[in-house]
Amino acid sequence: MGYPERLPPVAIAVAPNGGRRTKADHPALPMTPRELAETASACFEAGACMIHVHVRNAEGGHLLDAAAYRDAIAAIRQAVGDRLLVQITSEALGIYEPDTQMDVVRAVKPEAVSLALRELAPDEASEPAFAEFLTWLRRERVVPQIILYSPDEAMRLAGMQQRGLVPFAQIPVLYVLGRYTAGQTSHPADLLPFLAPDMPGFKDWMVCAFGGYETACVATGALLGGHIRVGFENNLDLPDGTRAGSNAELVRSVASALSACGRSLANADELRQSWFECFR
Repeated sequence: MGYPERLPPVAIAVAPNGGRRTKADHPALPMTPRELAETASACFEAGACMIHVHVRNAEGGHLLDAAAYRDAIAAIRQAVGDRLLVQITSEALGIYEPDTQMDVVRAVKPEAVSLALRELAPDEASEPAFAEFLTWLRRERVVPQIILYSPDEAMRLAGMQQRGLVPFAQIPVLYVLGRYTAGQTSHPADLLPFLAPDMPGFKDWMVCAFGGYETACVATGALLGGHIRVGFENNLDLPDGTRAGSNAELVRSVASALSACGRSLANADELRQSWFECFR
């Protein structure tokens, strides 16, 4: 009896800081370009192939700023070269309006960017500007990853594709299991509504989760065909309930879980090859 076809490798992305937490939450949370670079190097060694980057202002608050992004990206590249795919966030955090969010991305021209559908296209009136921005991303070959917080948002994105507002036949998405609220804890079953038979199927999807079941949630996603994102942005604890010492520990934990399930890890070039298919 022959072995079954080998499953594709799983990409681990690390989201090491987010825009809300500070060193008061964890002393190892990276906030400066140098700290982001050190974290990137450690997480690469632990098994990550992508880093999701937030930058901060002088007071440690959430920031969307082209110069700050360039400094962070340069530091990360100096530390790891092209061995990590670098994605910036466009998250508003209640501070920025959609025009500013998109303008910062245009100024940076990053390798990849995450875009929350509910922020950048919250209603029908905002869709034309978002569609124009997506067209710019395609022209500049900046990979968008659309953040989806609910199955309804996934259905809406698919509807926008059908109406010709999304100039990508395949567009990477991130399923978020939960919300940024105090004490939020995600569970593996939270992923199932996104993958129901009547839901749109996105070729490249990733999942992130909140709280101590993060590893269980993202491992479930990997076993069901997705990629995964972990890190201090959403969770500070290891599966046994102890506080992780670093983002790299969280990456290592999920890498170990995937290895135990017979899943191999993708490298940055493999993830790029998959994501860049969106430009075809």
